[in-house]
Amino acid sequence: MVTVILLILSNIFMTFAWYGHLKFKEAPIFQVILISWGIAFFEYCFQVPANRIGYGMFTAAQLKTIQEIITLVVFALFATLYLGESFRWNHALGFAFLVLAAFFIFYPGSASTAT
Repeated sequence: MVTVILLILSNIFMTFAWYGHLKFKEAPIFQVILISWGIAFFEYCFQVPANRIGYGMFTAAQLKTIQEIITLVVFALFATLYLGESFRWNHALGFAFLVLAAFFIFYPGSASTAT
């Protein structure tokens, strides 16, 4: 559970680092890059421990899959709530297919722990 919480926190920071500046088109690009880089530092402060703690309980492929699903959820919320974009049926369908892919990554017949 700690791994998932840390991954959620890291994705919140990274989403703001990568896309938060889109509301501030008038800001100079160099300034935006420096601010984004500063925000991304905190993403790493959560991402690296999440992977260290989770590896062994999860394989690297499973950790990446968890991270990608969290990224999609965080981004969907961010785009809707912060940027004011619509969440459409094709987005939901695409995300559903990615969740289906995650199902196969975690399928019980596969190796579930790292060696």
